Amino acid sequence: MSQSDEFAIARENMVCTQIKGRDIRDPNVLAAMQKIERHCFVSPEHHQHAYQDRPLSIDYGQTISQPYIVALMTESLKLSEESKVLEIGTGCGYQTAVLAETAKEVYSVEILPELAESAKKRLAKLNYSNVNLKHGNGYYGWIENAPYDGILVTAAPKKVPYRLTQQLVDGGRMVIPVGSKIQELLLIEKCSDKIETTSITGVSFVPMTGSH
Repeated sequence: MSQSDEFAIARENMVCTQIKGRDIRDPNVLAAMQKIERHCFVSPEHHQHAYQDRPLSIDYGQTISQPYIVALMTESLKLSEESKVLEIGTGCGYQTAVLAETAKEVYSVEILPELAESAKKRLAKLNYSNVNLKHGNGYYGWIENAPYDGILVTAAPKKVPYRLTQQLVDGGRMVIPVGSKIQELLLIEKCSDKIETTSITGVSFVPMTGSH
């Protein structure tokens, strides 16, 4: 059996046990998780762990989230094929790729220039032409392309950044981890002038950095 076949089997098992097995039902999310080769987003030393139910280290002290959390956050946005999404924290680009498979346009902001550049090259090599990526401070979002149907944040601020909520469309949704030692994954829904907040689950993300 080739290594490619081994990865395909591992990916199938990941989707069946970690994703479907924990009540992720969105068919577009499931298809994205089945298609995207997670091992391509981590260093060769982590290839054997790429489809396990765990986060993995990437460069510059950052992490790639465990597959279930990626699927849960994406499903919680309730995206359609016409959705425009903002991602804060590109990292290695894996979550970006999942969003690109489930939305029309993705705008992603990464504060570490080295990660932004490597993710841009990786996603271009994988032919994700609907991804727009820049180096910048995530606390400010990407105002030039706002508003967004969904916003997904992959690092934890101490409180929800006001500027990000202002970049949602009316009826838009944001999924964001919030807290320091104890973090909660929150769903933020913008309804006219009101912001509704729902706790999804406890999580552990790297801290969100940048001036705010």
